[in-house]
Amino acid sequence: MQNAKQLISILLVLLLIIANTEVLAKSTDLKVLMVVSGYGQQQGKEAPGYEFDEFAKAYLVFKHNNLLVDIASPQGGPVEADRYDPSKLYNQEVLTDPSIMAKLDNTLSTAQLTADDYAGVFIVGGKGAMFDLPKDTSLQQIIADIYQQQGIVAAVCHGPAALVDVKLADGSYLVANKAVNGFTNQEENLFGTKWMKDFAFMLEDKLVERGGKFQSSDIMLEHVAVEERLITGQNPSSTVVVATELVKSLGIKPKPLASYEDDRTLGLIAQLLGGDLNAVQALKNAPDQYNIKFVGMYGYQYLEKAKSQQEYQHALTLMTLAQVAMNNPKLEVQIAKAQHKIGDKHAAADTLNKILATKPDFKPALDMLSTLSL
Repeated sequence: MQNAKQLISILLVLLLIIANTEVLAKSTDLKVLMVVSGYGQQQGKEAPGYEFDEFAKAYLVFKHNNLLVDIASPQGGPVEADRYDPSKLYNQEVLTDPSIMAKLDNTLSTAQLTADDYAGVFIVGGKGAMFDLPKDTSLQQIIADIYQQQGIVAAVCHGPAALVDVKLADGSYLVANKAVNGFTNQEENLFGTKWMKDFAFMLEDKLVERGGKFQSSDIMLEHVAVEERLITGQNPSSTVVVATELVKSLGIKPKPLASYEDDRTLGLIAQLLGGDLNAVQALKNAPDQYNIKFVGMYGYQYLEKAKSQQEYQHALTLMTLAQVAMNNPKLEVQIAKAQHKIGDKHAAADTLNKILATKPDFKPALDMLSTLSL
């Protein structure tokens, strides 16, 4: 009897091992298609391309979760990313991965793809996506086919531009009546003015026109919309979460991935804008974990779109946190503007006079000081 119980226990263990092996085999057999714009020229100087940062972060999520990856572009062959920092850890990891770099240097043409080969598609952003991806009818068909065969469709930043003309078999737009997002009009007006005049449409407007239920967070902060098998992210800071949601939608428990300084910094900014003052202390306690200069630059841009006293104060807080580290007279003038906005003219004058003590001919400070009536 004892031997029989031992035999049953051994069989159960073996069955569990076999089941787990099959699950692992299933996950490693799954393949994701990554799509990038092929529009770029001269690192985005002559024509905008795709964002290498977004590609790298998403690819590493897929790689660390044992997913196979193919890379495609409308025309196939080599593609040009916009200028990026190769020293960033996630970019370094991809640049030193010969297998994926070989695929990136010789992308598949969307016309040669078969939807049955892929469990999901991830469309990388970058302003080039606004130019060639919406016109690619082969890509539209692949996206529709993957979605209709119960696959996952994901896109980040300007990547959702590839979705605006995708129709399903019933004639409806893929994004119709679904939560969706992408690079917002506000973000475009602040950060995308170089190419915006050449766009055929504004991404936010077109997604709404197609029936999408557009949602977003504040400028450049993470926001991911998930509905059915459609996953969209607002901007570069949303990339890791969009890729992770795709992994989860495939029935795989995502492996933890090290966080990156830029994402941590934006997460901290989101906490502060949400009213969590502990974020200030977190930055002061571990400044080496965050990009302090980015905090200041974010505050600088945030003031440009601020409309309420609370928003003026948030901008001032962010800029003040980075004031010493940046030591930049343009930031100091923006701090003075924020102080003026919240009604503290004396503080604004003090800030301007401190600038002029070291830079007596700094015109922006002189001009603003002349307008203050104390």
